[in-house]
Amino acid sequence: MAAIKNVAMVGASGALGMPVLNALLKSGKFNVTVVKRPSSAARFPDSVAIRTADLSSVDAVTAAFQGQDAVVSTVGTDGLAGQNVLVEAAVAANVKRFLPSDFGCDIAKPKTGEMPVFGYKVATHKALRDAAATKPDFTYSLVCCNAFLDYGLEKNMLLTWKERKPTLYDGGKNLFSATTLDTVGQAVVGILTHPEETKNRFVYVKDIDVSQNQLLEIAKKVDPGQKWEEPVLVDTAALEKSSYESLAKGEFTMSVMMGFLFRVMFGPPEYGGRFTETDNELLGVKGKTEADVEAMLKSLIHGSK
Repeated sequence: MAAIKNVAMVGASGALGMPVLNALLKSGKFNVTVVKRPSSAARFPDSVAIRTADLSSVDAVTAAFQGQDAVVSTVGTDGLAGQNVLVEAAVAANVKRFLPSDFGCDIAKPKTGEMPVFGYKVATHKALRDAAATKPDFTYSLVCCNAFLDYGLEKNMLLTWKERKPTLYDGGKNLFSATTLDTVGQAVVGILTHPEETKNRFVYVKDIDVSQNQLLEIAKKVDPGQKWEEPVLVDTAALEKSSYESLAKGEFTMSVMMGFLFRVMFGPPEYGGRFTETDNELLGVKGKTEADVEAMLKSLIHGSK
């Protein structure tokens, strides 16, 4: 497969988009173009080319994707439903490689892929497979990184350290894989520089395997003078059941969807929350240590005082 040189990004101004954009620029290997909505006020480095397009229009996005070898989508939750438009436009513009805004749990696992929270992503996967089957020059990569390590800690999702009253799912004992946003950016660079080895498949990357109990132990270590309340224990099977019951009542809320997500991330091994094999070596990812996690939590906890 020919080398990838021209890369377009959609969703480049978000929490994940900026680290991915920075990694692409830092590598010095690509000409980067950001495609954004006409209403977007986001600003980018001078080295980035800017194109505007109505992201709901296949024709408009096709025009914006002209001349691009690859498209990387890092759109947020609100943009997931519109990714099939991006896929159709990429095919029409003769793009060689498409990376959808997947960046998360291992949807290849049957129990995970059937979760309603991943419905839009599963639909995009099908669109990508169908496109690649009908147009062999079009390829894709699906990035699995499971939980965002730094972002998840900062946002109180992996451990509710801000309240000093931890919520532990399934006793907090299950190991799960976690990846920093910067490492996700590094993985994207690795995929685009190894197009043949990463085409038309899931690509797995992680920094570390850790449990909520380990995170709690580290948090207490870096803040020894703080009193922590007894943990709130949540059974993820019951949480999943409750989320399905809420959906049946027409309750399509974020908290309902998070119930499914927590089941996958913190639940039993069959949901794939811990990656047993990765593409780290191929992608040039070295990973993180427990000392790195300790430094993250120390910075967050002491910085919040």
